[in-house]
Amino acid sequence: MQEDGITYFNRYTGRVEREKVLGERALRWIYGTAAGRLSLHLLLKRAVASRVMGWLKDRPGSARSLPQFVQEYGIDMTESARPLEDFRSFNDFFTRTLKPGARPVCADGAAALPADARHSGWQDAAEMRGAFVKGQRFDLPALLGSAELARKYEHGTVVLSRLCPVDYHRFHFAVAGTPEAPIRIPGPLASVSPYCLRRNLAWLWTNKRELTVIHSDSLGDVLSLAVGATGVGAIFQTYTPGEHVHKAQEQGYFAFGGSTVMTFFLPGRIRLAQDILDNTANCLETYAHMGDVLGMCN
Repeated sequence: MQEDGITYFNRYTGRVEREKVLGERALRWIYGTAAGRLSLHLLLKRAVASRVMGWLKDRPGSARSLPQFVQEYGIDMTESARPLEDFRSFNDFFTRTLKPGARPVCADGAAALPADARHSGWQDAAEMRGAFVKGQRFDLPALLGSAELARKYEHGTVVLSRLCPVDYHRFHFAVAGTPEAPIRIPGPLASVSPYCLRRNLAWLWTNKRELTVIHSDSLGDVLSLAVGATGVGAIFQTYTPGEHVHKAQEQGYFAFGGSTVMTFFLPGRIRLAQDILDNTANCLETYAHMGDVLGMCN
């Protein structure tokens, strides 16, 4: 990722591509100038701002922007379970579901990526210190909201999946197992774009979050951490706690805004996909779909 834009490796084209960022100019101003940072502190990261944005995106008139949005960002509507004209608001479209089979699920023996996203991964969570900017210390106890969990996963394997506003915005279970009820961790709602994280990585562990422990069938306890962001006033969990889930089953969805899902595995349980490891080592995210290979079980 360079100062003049955000680049990522596309698993399907085999090329490094430049991300087309929704509201890029505003993000540069908010997180790159003193006046912008002041506005962030006074208003934008507060829940009321996201609630207002969410209310506007729920209004019927917001649907008028959908054809231009779909065309500008190249969204493939052949994957959508509903045609574009059926959506009654922008948020109705934003939280859309996909047709059955639109996201093939990786074979047995592999864990699945939880979302359509740009993914970074570390075989050892201790390597995350330089995730976006060298020298920023990663605070795992604050991120997980638990010193005990941080000790268990401090040398575990972690994948950070960054969803953009243009992405399919439902997230799914990486593994089969039995999930507990989500633990809600309150916080503000700043952006989690690389423009922001490279200046202040702490947004990941101060933003509003929801942590789910999944007692997996083969990998021990796996953690799924949903991180809210500007415009994401609520994280909606759609699973039933205590009820067994299959790999790639829907876990929940975010309303309007960019967001992040982080997946944690106990040490030695999984080997991350090589492209994710190699690209992350070069400070490059890997774009891949929900259900594709995250890594292989040991």
